[in-house]
Order: sequence, then structure tokens, then C-alpha cells
Amino acid sequence: MEMTAAKLAELVKGDVVGDASVRIHTYAKIEEAGQGALTFLANPKYEHFVYNTNASAVLVRRDFMPEKDVKATLIKVDDPYATLADLLNLVSSSLVPEKKGVENPVFVADGVELPDDVYVGSFSYIGSGAVIGKNVKIYPQCYVGDNVVIKDNTTLYAGVKVYYGCEIGCNCVIHSGAVIGADGFGFAPKNGEYEKISQIGRVVVEDCVEIGANTTIDRATMGATVVRRGVKLDNLIQVAHNVEIGENTVIAAQTGIAGSTKIGRHNMIGGQVGFAGHITIGDGNKFGAQAGVHSNPGNDKTVIGYPAIDARQFMRQSAYLKRLGDLFDSVKELKKEVDELKNIKQNSL
Repeated sequence: MEMTAAKLAELVKGDVVGDASVRIHTYAKIEEAGQGALTFLANPKYEHFVYNTNASAVLVRRDFMPEKDVKATLIKVDDPYATLADLLNLVSSSLVPEKKGVENPVFVADGVELPDDVYVGSFSYIGSGAVIGKNVKIYPQCYVGDNVVIKDNTTLYAGVKVYYGCEIGCNCVIHSGAVIGADGFGFAPKNGEYEKISQIGRVVVEDCVEIGANTTIDRATMGATVVRRGVKLDNLIQVAHNVEIGENTVIAAQTGIAGSTKIGRHNMIGGQVGFAGHITIGDGNKFGAQAGVHSNPGNDKTVIGYPAIDARQFMRQSAYLKRLGDLFDSVKELKKEVDELKNIKQNSL
């Protein structure tokens, strides 16, 4: 996909500053880009790269005013990062071949109807009573259990497992190795051992959800584990039984959410965050990496640390901790001086 900066600006409704005839045929990070590449500047702390980049064109915000000369052509848009995402989606759709039809061998249970535009890859299994929507893509070696519902335009990449009775909404993407609907971790102590508690609920994934590779979402003990519309889950996340994740929440890798915890809408959760069970989290919060969350911080808060506290308070505590050694040295020195003064006083009596 090669075009001029002028044509690209027209496509993204941007304004060109510089050579509008420069040709663009690839994409790259701002510090690595070469001739013919388009890159972007979204975070002001990386502005220094824009003055030295070898990229042919850079997406910048409309209010960006360079402090010195820029050799690259600038294309001013409302949101460079979102604009780049749209462009990459266009490129991706042209690079990924369109999959249609049912490959062989595939097992499809009797009575299951597959739409004409479906794709089912080799060695996949579709169980009894499953409902498969239009334009669904099920890549090789997937397991779709009995009475599973997969709605229109959803993609299951290779090796995804969806246990019986679970429901996946429209326009979802589930990456390789993800497991939807495995048993929740329920065991009751009995006679010095642990007796399994049957998990008879299900998992409901609403529309426009993306689930990363090797992420697991456990079925509910009773009722449903629910992932609401627009949620984005990274790789290697554990979602326990009866958890609910609110709309448009994003969660980074290796986060674990214990059973029956309810997470609100529009939360941003960093990597390796741990949520205790049976708590309710508000809306619009930001959780720093490795935070340990035992209670609700409220709404629109930024927290980090273990236990998780306000980010500014955590930073102050971290600064004090770095100076703890010097503080101990000062206390030792003061104690020595006090002891010397005591000795002088006693000797003068």
C-alpha cells in the first residue's frame, strides 16, 4: 500500500506540513523508521525523536508546534495513535487471507447448522446443540463444546477451547490457547481432604471483546462469569468463577482476579495485578503493575503497591524508603552525640 503524504492525509482527514508528495509504503517506530516509513508521535516525552527520525512522514496532534526544524513531513490529526490503529487495521485486513469453508477432517455434531460464510479449520470439534453465527472463523484444533453459542463475526484462533454451555458475543477475537468455561476453583474441606464443588454455571462473553493467548475464564459455580462489552484482555490472565468485568475495561498480562469479584467499567489494569475475591471495584480506575487490591478504591482513582494505595502516596513512600539507610545513619550519629553529651554532663558533676 504505497501512497503520497497528501493522499494519506486525505484518507485520515489530516493536514500536511511539509512535502506532500513524499511517498509512504511502510510503518515503523519513530526511533527506527527509515525512508518511506510512516510513524507517529503521541506522547510528548518522545518529542525529541521527531527531530532526528528518518521517517518520511509523522502523524502528530493538530496542536503540535515543533521547537526546531523537522525534516520529515508532518500529518496533523486529532489523535495520532488512534489514526495509526485505523491504518494498521486496514493493512492487516489486506495481509490476512480470507478464510472460508470447512476443512477436512472436522467433527460437526448432527443437527448443527453452519452458515455458508463460516470457516472451520482442520481437526476442530463442534459439539451437539452448538449455534454458530454468520462469518464466524474457527481456526484449526479448536474445541466448541455442546450448546455453545458463538455469534456473528467472531474469530477463534487455533487451539481455543470453549466448554459446554458458554456464550461468545458478536465481533469477538479469542487468541490461541485461551480456555473459556473450565471449572472454577471450588473445593470444600472434608475429613482432612478437599471435596470438589461442581461448577454448574457458565461463561458469557459479550460483544466486541478480545481475549489474549492462554488466558483462562472459569465458569461460574452457579449463574455466570460475565465479561462485558468492549473488554480487552491480554495474554495469560486468570478470571475466576463468578467474576464480572465491566464494559471497556482493559487488563494487561498475568493479572489474576479471584472468585466473585466485580470490576466496574472503563478500568485500566496493569500487568500482574492481583484482585482479592468477593470485592467490588468502581469505574474509571487505573491500577499500576503488581498492585495487590483488597478493597474498592472508589471511582477514577490511580493506585499501585501492595496493598494498593494512592499512586502519589506510594511514590512518596518509595522516596522515603530509598533514604531509609541515610536516616538510620543520621539516627546513629545523633545517638552517638547524645551519649557523648551525657558523658560530659556526668563527668562535670
